Amino acid sequence: MDPLGDSLLARLVGLELASVVFVRDYLQFDFDGPRLTCYVWPTVQADGITRSLGDAGYRDTLCAFISQTVVSTKEAVGLGLVVRFGIGAVSIHPALEELTGPEIAMISGFPDRSWDVWRPGEDVFADLE
Repeated sequence: MDPLGDSLLARLVGLELASVVFVRDYLQFDFDGPRLTCYVWPTVQADGITRSLGDAGYRDTLCAFISQTVVSTKEAVGLGLVVRFGIGAVSIHPALEELTGPEIAMISGFPDRSWDVWRPGEDVFADLE
């Protein structure tokens, strides 16, 4: 966990997305060190269109963020996690029926070894109980 209590998600601002890794039932965003692992499928917004897993263009839109720089992040109850790039955003706020395990997302890989995990019913996901 982050000993300083600051937002680890916010530390992604200014970093470039290096890869998007699709692993059976989860997804990873790699920022050349820091990694955001999503245990639920995020939605993606680009070109005024919001896409979810199964929608045409979903994977292509996620991959379009590769080489893009994170311009902002947001964490809020009812909103979940949002990582915004210049061309769009990735949002993580599952519906209750999409929860398949004890964790929604995890961030790790920082030089100071800080990490954090988000779970249903806690912090920004307090609305998912």
